[in-house]
Amino acid sequence: MASEWWRTAVIYQIYPRSFADANGDGMGDLAGITARLPELSELGVDAIWLSPFFTSPQRDAGYDVADYCDVDPRFGTLADFDAMLAQAHARGIRVIIDLVPNHSSDQHEWFQQALAAGPGSAERARYLFRDGRGAAGEVPPNTWQSVFGGPAWTRVTEPDGTPGQWYLHLFDSSQPDFDWSNEEVRAEFRRILRFWLDRGVDGFRVDVAHGLVKAEGLPDWTPPATAGSMGGGVALEPGISEDQGEDAPYWAQEGVHEIYRDWRRLLDDYPGERILAAEAWVDPLSKVAAWVRPDEMHQAFNFAYLETPWDAAALHRVIDDSIAAFGAVGAPSTWVLSNHDVVRHATRLALTEENPQGHGVGPKTPGLGDPAVGLRR
Repeated sequence: MASEWWRTAVIYQIYPRSFADANGDGMGDLAGITARLPELSELGVDAIWLSPFFTSPQRDAGYDVADYCDVDPRFGTLADFDAMLAQAHARGIRVIIDLVPNHSSDQHEWFQQALAAGPGSAERARYLFRDGRGAAGEVPPNTWQSVFGGPAWTRVTEPDGTPGQWYLHLFDSSQPDFDWSNEEVRAEFRRILRFWLDRGVDGFRVDVAHGLVKAEGLPDWTPPATAGSMGGGVALEPGISEDQGEDAPYWAQEGVHEIYRDWRRLLDDYPGERILAAEAWVDPLSKVAAWVRPDEMHQAFNFAYLETPWDAAALHRVIDDSIAAFGAVGAPSTWVLSNHDVVRHATRLALTEENPQGHGVGPKTPGLGDPAVGLRR
């Protein structure tokens, strides 16, 4: 009988660039992680989740990937990764890596090919290029706004030097969105999954798992003036605070589930219970549970729990709701305390003023409270 290890595992996130520096260059690296595995083992960690360490220009801290199948030289080499993985497994620690399928870096080979190939090409069809509106195509194709502010479209200069098409980027302009209706994109990510599974990774945390699929025709849509951009009823990524609404045509489209069913079948072909974990900023919890139905992902981040204040009645409610929602599809609820987008829990649980979600805190931040209280909580 399968152990279903993910149901009870303690998973510890590692942000490679700031975790441990083995070569003294001032930046964390994979060899540094390897050196600290004894301490992680002593802590009782069952698995580690690594934020992106792939080749990247680092415009968005590695979430702008230029090569999904190589290690950025800042962090080491594939040999360093293999050594770290082997040492982790020798200590009984599983390794989960970040996967960023919604978008690539604009330095990715595919996007550079798309710029050179021009309108109507197979290379551009891997991304969401569209003609602009207006008499000369000078107006973006629709009204969508980027999570990072401003229009979600950037106009390119065509190979002949003229102003040309626009490409969609729900995040930074250096992060063009893939077109997941394109079978070539789907096949490429199957290849990427297999590359890392063949090396022995134990699973993937999927970035923006509620993105990928956009509504047919890319219809105009503008969020409420008070809305955020990632889609949940909780405080979200940097500068984001509230729900964008149930009708956002670029979040939580039904088609994402077909993609994850396909990935689940691929993972199930590998031994050792490899897993998928969704970063899905959706609300309510019953909707998050759609990502962890029996034929889809194994876990989903429980952001509602993370964002609940230190209040017994409120915590009681969110715990009951979490168990009910995830239990209804036979999945475990996760109990997420922190990640790289939020204030760490030992600090957050002592705050006496509004949680500065996404902006970070420092010694002079108002309302930091008593560190001893946060640690005790």
